[in-house]
Amino acid sequence: MKIALIGASGNVGSRIAAELSSRGHKITGIARDARKVAAIPGVTPTTADFTKTNALVVILKGHAAVISCVRFTGTDPDQLIGAVKASGVPRYLVSGGAGSLYVAPGMTLVDSPNFPKEYATEARASGVFLDRLRAQTDLDWTFLSPPAVLAAGERTGKFRVGKDDLLVSDDKSSSISYEDFAIALADEIETPKHSRQRFTVGY
Repeated sequence: MKIALIGASGNVGSRIAAELSSRGHKITGIARDARKVAAIPGVTPTTADFTKTNALVVILKGHAAVISCVRFTGTDPDQLIGAVKASGVPRYLVSGGAGSLYVAPGMTLVDSPNFPKEYATEARASGVFLDRLRAQTDLDWTFLSPPAVLAAGERTGKFRVGKDDLLVSDDKSSSISYEDFAIALADEIETPKHSRQRFTVGY
């Protein structure tokens, strides 16, 4: 499958690129500086300014799916969604945030009392992006939220899958490795189960 990956040089994007490469997919690894995209078989590093819609549309055309793994603050969701739709690519998968997951009835993680204030702006921007996707009637999108902690670790292939509630383990932790998060997204690309939905993963 030919896949466009926006944000291929970041912590999440680089792991997704590696996972997709290991499965034999062809990836256009899009970053602001293509030199920062890891040299991986099947990955074509491509420099692009994500905010330039027309240029992005040209790059995205001809792919089977688009994945974006970019910070939500400073990103215009309507612009990115519009670029994907204009390109004619049929599927759009977004690496999202955990802030909009529910931790209690009517309460999201970002609104919980102990949520770190320094992450609140990004978390709320992620929620806005999800709302924009939910408003789309002519786009096959999927939004994957991580648990509370997403960090470097092992590729185990063992994790739970949920929908809109934060996944918490028996020891009260909520985490997953970048590597296993990448597996979840790659699995969704190969075997779609969450069309026009948000889902989440965690240990």
